[in-house]
Amino acid sequence: MTRDNLKLFSMTATLSLIFMLAGCHKTTSMAAPPPPPPPAAPTATLAASPDVVQQGQSTTLTWQTTNANDITIEGLGTVPASGSRSISPGTSTTYTLMAKGPGGTQDASARVTVNPAPVAAIETPQPSEADLFAQKVKDVFFDFDKANIRPDEVPITDKDAAFLEQHSDIKIKIEGHCDDRGSEEYNLALGDMRANDLEKAMEQQGVSNSQLTTVSYGKEKPFCMTDDDQCWQSNRRDHLVLER
Repeated sequence: MTRDNLKLFSMTATLSLIFMLAGCHKTTSMAAPPPPPPPAAPTATLAASPDVVQQGQSTTLTWQTTNANDITIEGLGTVPASGSRSISPGTSTTYTLMAKGPGGTQDASARVTVNPAPVAAIETPQPSEADLFAQKVKDVFFDFDKANIRPDEVPITDKDAAFLEQHSDIKIKIEGHCDDRGSEEYNLALGDMRANDLEKAMEQQGVSNSQLTTVSYGKEKPFCMTDDDQCWQSNRRDHLVLER
């Protein structure tokens, strides 16, 4: 091989080596691994069952999370990644779960509605027949030396009769009374007429005769002891007494 040919062969080999090295360097650069993917974002769910309760009742919170390492529920503090817990809120409350992880944060909420507990009905004591009698039935008053029911006393007589008709199991005694003027015999007879007159008036209003009895006390049992018109008027009456 001549000197010139040797020199040409050497240059060609050198160039070939340079190109080969350049090609290898390029291939090595293209084979570098891709960057790692970003961390997955957290997921979170929170539910209450039941979500409507009455005061004093409990409900259960249930939650699930993924891709989180710091999980809290407002009002409950730190909780595991998934689980459940029984709670008894006093008022309507919204519970919020916060899940934090390398990929960010995620929250979830659940509302528990608390209705007031039903108020126990307060039983009002019912008045007895004796109480009703004392409230509804009134005495009937008379004019001096008279046994007929006065016009202004007729409404009272009617109300008394209406009450007795509605309470057919009640029996009463009609006591005829007089003021202390006149003899004992006269007033006993006058008291008897007054009691009988009211008895008839009540029977005409529909009261059963079996509910009524009469007696006359004349001036023996006065309601007032003063000798004046007001006291005498107070003593001239039919007094209605509930029979026991």
